[in-house]
Amino acid sequence: MASQGPNIEVQNLTYKFPDRSTGVSDITLSLPPQSRTLLIGANGAGKTTLLRLLAGKRLAPKNTIAIAGRDPFTEGLEGVTYLGLEWVLNQIVRTDIGVDELLRSVGGDAFPERRDELVAVLDIDTNWRMHAVSDGERRRVQLAMGLVRPWTVLFLDEITVDLDVLSRGNFLGWLREETEKRHCTIVYATHILDNLAGWPTHLVHMHMGTVKEWGTAEKMLEGIKDKENTGNSRLSELVLKWLRADLVARGPRSQNKRGPEGKTYNFGSGLGGYGAEDIKKLEEKRD
Repeated sequence: MASQGPNIEVQNLTYKFPDRSTGVSDITLSLPPQSRTLLIGANGAGKTTLLRLLAGKRLAPKNTIAIAGRDPFTEGLEGVTYLGLEWVLNQIVRTDIGVDELLRSVGGDAFPERRDELVAVLDIDTNWRMHAVSDGERRRVQLAMGLVRPWTVLFLDEITVDLDVLSRGNFLGWLREETEKRHCTIVYATHILDNLAGWPTHLVHMHMGTVKEWGTAEKMLEGIKDKENTGNSRLSELVLKWLRADLVARGPRSQNKRGPEGKTYNFGSGLGGYGAEDIKKLEEKRD
């Protein structure tokens, strides 16, 4: 990747789905290297659409997205990793295949220290057979497979939804250490705020396909207090405040004319998500 570091720049980004419904509208962001950004918003806010655009899974308009100074779709950036929910639905990872085989298939033997560290952090049993484990255990294997090779920019889309509290806490702690000791950047969309107080460096609030506000977590949490009667952290209180206001602003869902977030695309041939050729064909159909 470019020498300027794994920063993320978005300028006036608007994206429409192939049916011409709007996915995201006029988004501008600037996220520095080694930042850990939480992407916050209700279901349908546009989080998945934005993450896929940033990861180069969809073709954005020219000069609207730069990851370390380069277009993530047209330049096929090394070191950019996207992990979403679709993986555990892929029938390949529900067959009688072992964890060691899967980790070896993504280069685990080339990075034995990272492989063993992730296996420990995610509490993976390398004797597991994928047809005989839970969705939460499959999710842990997905994370290990996706992160065993050192990455520089990581996009996570609700990826910890199947993890128990301890596994999620250990994993988030590992991610924090990664950004503190390596030159890397994370954007993480989630509705689960366990273990996240003090974790993000930046917050992005999305609503109806737009970014309502964004900035450093320190600045955005100013004036927000913990709620003693609920046990909520300052972060939880801020997110609840945003979502309540969004619900009022949105009105009944029947009046929402935006296209649905997370349109279904072909899985492609790989275990990690979408095939590049599948994405390009779908994007060509848009025009």
